Amino acid sequence: MRRIAIAERGDWKASAERLGFRFHTIDGAPYWDERAYYAFTLEQIERDIEAPTGELHEMAMDLVGEVVREEALLKRLAIPQAYWEWIARSWQESSPHLYGRMDFAYDGNGPAKLYELNYDTPTSLYEAAFFQWHWLEEQQQRGALPRDADQYNLIQESLVQAFGTIARRLPRPLYFSAVRDSQEDEGTIAYLADCAEQAGLATRKIAIEDIGISADGRYTDTDDNVIGALFKLYPLEFMFEEEFGSALPASKTVLIEPPWKAILSNKGILPLLWERHRDHPNLLPAFFEDKPADPLAAGWVRKPLFSREGANIELRTRAGETLHSDGPYTDSPLIRQAFHALPHFDGNYPLVGSWVVADRPCGLGVREDDSLITRDTSRFVPHVIL
Repeated sequence: MRRIAIAERGDWKASAERLGFRFHTIDGAPYWDERAYYAFTLEQIERDIEAPTGELHEMAMDLVGEVVREEALLKRLAIPQAYWEWIARSWQESSPHLYGRMDFAYDGNGPAKLYELNYDTPTSLYEAAFFQWHWLEEQQQRGALPRDADQYNLIQESLVQAFGTIARRLPRPLYFSAVRDSQEDEGTIAYLADCAEQAGLATRKIAIEDIGISADGRYTDTDDNVIGALFKLYPLEFMFEEEFGSALPASKTVLIEPPWKAILSNKGILPLLWERHRDHPNLLPAFFEDKPADPLAAGWVRKPLFSREGANIELRTRAGETLHSDGPYTDSPLIRQAFHALPHFDGNYPLVGSWVVADRPCGLGVREDDSLITRDTSRFVPHVIL
C-alpha cells in the first residue's frame, strides 16, 4: 500500500457538478481530494481486505441471530424494549437488507484491524461506487495512469443487482428519504434511487421531516399516500426517540435498512464480537465501559454506542497522548476498544472503508485526515490496484 501523488484534473470540479457530486467541497476545503491516490496490490485487496470483510460479515450476521434471542444482549446494546419484538420479527422474516461498510486500519502489512461497522446509514457511497471509478477511467484516458490499472469496485453493479432481488418483496413505489438540506445525504439517496431505477423499481423522494402519519398509524407522504417501502438515510436510534417512532412496529412500512440493522449499527457489537472471537486477527480487544478496562491501560479508544462520523471519540495512545472529538452523543453508554493507530503517510492518516452489498464484499473507499480521528469532513482519496 502506497500513497502516490498525482496531478489533479483541471476540470474535476465542473465534472463533479455535472455528475451530481455537489458535496465535493466542505466548508471551503476539499472533501474529494485527487491530488494523490492509494495504490494496492491485487493480493493485498483479495487477502487482506476482501476475504476478512466476508468472514467478519458472516460473524456479525451470526451474532444478530443470537442477540434477537437474548433479552440480556438487547439490554446490553441499550435498544429500547418497545422495539425488541419488532426487531426480532424482522430478523426471523429475513427482512431484506442492502448494504454496509466496515472501517479498517490497514497499511499493506499484516492483518487489517476492524474499527467499526457502519451498517444502518453508511455514507461516502457515491464517491466510492461511482466518482472514483470515473476518475480512474479519465486518468487512464489522459495517460496519467497505466491502462492496466484497476480498482476494487463492484459496488454499483452489486447495488443494482441487490435492488433487483429486493424488488420482489417490496410494495411499490420505494421511497428514498434523508434530512432536508443535507447535500451529502441528498446526493447519496439520489444515487441509490438511480441504482434502484436501473433495477426496474419505481421510486419517489421525500424529506424525512415531511413524513406524516395517518389516523390508523400508517406512514404517509405529503399527498397522504401510504408509504409502503422506505429507504431512510436516517439512524434507527433517532427514529426510536422521535414522535412517530412508537408507530414503527405497527406501521407495516418495509424499512431499508431493516429493523435488525439496529444491532449491527451499534458500537456494542464490537465487544460482543471480541467475546465470541477473542484473538481473531482482524478484531481489536473491546469491552463495555462498565467492564474492567485494565487490559487496555496501554492505549484505548472510547466510543459511544450510537456515535457516528467520528463524533464524541476519546482516544489515548500508548505513549499517553490524548485526543477528543466533540459531538451530540453525550448521553450514550460507552465501549472501550484497544488503540491501534491508523497508518501514517506524509502527514495523512488513511482509513479503509470496505463495502458489503447484500452479503457480498464488493469494493473500498479511502478516507484520510490530518488526525488519528476520522470525521465527517475527512477527505475522500481514490485508490488503484497496480
